[in-house]
Amino acid sequence: MSLKLVKASHEYRALIDDMMAEWLEHYDGHDKNELTPRAIFKNDYCDFDYYISRLEYDEPQDGKVPNSTFFCLDEERNIMVGAVNIRHYLNDYLLKYGGHIGDGIRPGERRKGYATKMIALALEECRKLGLKRVLMVCDKDNVGSAKSIINNGGVLEDEVEKDGVVEQRYWIELN
Repeated sequence: MSLKLVKASHEYRALIDDMMAEWLEHYDGHDKNELTPRAIFKNDYCDFDYYISRLEYDEPQDGKVPNSTFFCLDEERNIMVGAVNIRHYLNDYLLKYGGHIGDGIRPGERRKGYATKMIALALEECRKLGLKRVLMVCDKDNVGSAKSIINNGGVLEDEVEKDGVVEQRYWIELN
């Protein structure tokens, strides 16, 4: 498995289109808020130039913090396997419920170890931002996500309830 994080660009458009189509078909009829990382689902990817221009925030706006979005490319297979959204710092909401990193693996590529490796790559990006400690949050019943976080050094701090769902908050110390 040879993975790298890349920014959305026309070079990767066909691979991103393929991943997004699979993801949205898998969750057809579900609330888009259930899809993670939410950043890649907030706009219509079919208008690709608009999509790219709205993936990230450089400045805080409307309760959002500056963030970076990356797609995870499996170079050996030439397929996008997932995406991560990295928040550069935490506001009160993200400190309690969202964390620094939102991540997701496309449905057909889950349970293959991609999430653990993708999070490791995202943590490298966090180091570049100067972060010393990273918060990741997942639903308590999402055992696969918790395992990927723990595999990257995540230590459970506590659990919080949001809208009837118990979320676990993990901290990862960066060296």
